[in-house]
Amino acid sequence: MHKDSEPEEKKVLSMLGLATRSRNVVSGGFATENAVKAGKAFLVLVTEDASDNTKKKFRNMCEFYEVPFYQFGEKEAIGHSMGKQERTSLAVTDEGFADSIRKHLEDLIIRRR
Repeated sequence: MHKDSEPEEKKVLSMLGLATRSRNVVSGGFATENAVKAGKAFLVLVTEDASDNTKKKFRNMCEFYEVPFYQFGEKEAIGHSMGKQERTSLAVTDEGFADSIRKHLEDLIIRRR
């Protein structure tokens, strides 16, 4: 974690936790893929420590289905924020949560440059 971006990272993790508790997140490869293909995903996150194959698969899928795609966090931190075991991929299925999380992710990207 970058020291400057730590508050933004915590906000993203917190928003993921809220979205999960309100049943607006699906996680795991199979559920994420189904949400994207069914048109229910408004945002897809894949962890930075996911395999290159997983990153490429979801990046290509999201590009095809026109779903915003981000690489963020680590398996353990993402899973913990959701109250679950490690998670490599997830889809946010609520547009409001997705927009809010995307805004924080964009702020993070800008700060890291």
